[in-house]
Amino acid sequence: MSLLRTEGLLKVFGDFHAVDNVNFSVGHGEVLALVGSNGAGKTTLVNVITGYYMPDGGSIHFKDQNVTRKTINERVRAGIARSFQLVNLFDQMSAFDNIALPVFSRERKTRRFTVPASSDSAVRDETQELLEQFGLADKAHTLAGGLSQGERKLLDVAAAYALRPGVLFLDEPTSGVSTRDKANIMDTVSGVVRAGHISAVIIEHDMDVVFRYSDRIVMMHEGRILADGKPDEIRNNEEVAMTLIGGKFTN
Repeated sequence: MSLLRTEGLLKVFGDFHAVDNVNFSVGHGEVLALVGSNGAGKTTLVNVITGYYMPDGGSIHFKDQNVTRKTINERVRAGIARSFQLVNLFDQMSAFDNIALPVFSRERKTRRFTVPASSDSAVRDETQELLEQFGLADKAHTLAGGLSQGERKLLDVAAAYALRPGVLFLDEPTSGVSTRDKANIMDTVSGVVRAGHISAVIIEHDMDVVFRYSDRIVMMHEGRILADGKPDEIRNNEEVAMTLIGGKFTN
C-alpha cells in the first residue's frame, strides 16, 4: 500500500490545467524522481500535495488520512515536508540554529525560541547529529549566508529532514551547483534518507542524477503523467526520451 497517493488531482489556473487528473503515489522508503520539461506541472503538483495550493478537484491521502484540505502546518505535522529550489534559510543565523529551529518546532517547543538551542541538551544533540549526517558539522557556527551554494542546498534539505517527515519533497536539490557538488549533495541526501527509511520525491532535470539515485521515475507532461517506471524502463522509453531531450538517452 502506498504511503502517499493522489486521486484525480486537479489544479487549474484560468483555462490552464497545470495538474490534470493526476493519480500519483509514493511507496514506503522509496526514492522517487519526478521529471518533465519546464511547465510540465511537477512543481505545481508538489505545491498542491504540500499545501501551498489547494486543489480544484481530486484528493490527497497520506498514511490513509485524507489531507486534501489540511493546512501546510497540519501536513508538516502529519509528516509531509519539503525543501525548495531557491533555498529557504535564515541567512543571519548559524547553520546550527537553522537546524535547531525546525527541531524546536517539531517538538512543540516554539515558546522557547528565545532560549539558546545549546541550553536544551536534546535539541543540541539532535542538531549536532543532523549536521554531521549532512556533512556540515564543521560549519555549525557559520552563518547560513556565508555558506557555499552546495552547503546551502544541504542545509536546506537538512532543515526539512529535521522535521522527521514520512515523505520529503526535494525541489531541484542540485540546481545551480557544480558537477562535483551535485554528486556530493546526492550521495549525502540519498544516504541519509535511505538510512532513515523515509520516502523522498526529487524534482530534478539532470537525468544522470535521476537514473543514478532513484528507485522509480515519474514523468509529467502537460499536467499529466506520461510515464511511470523503474529507471531502466524510463531510459528505454522512446516517447519519454523524445519529449525530454529530443532523442535517445545515453547509457
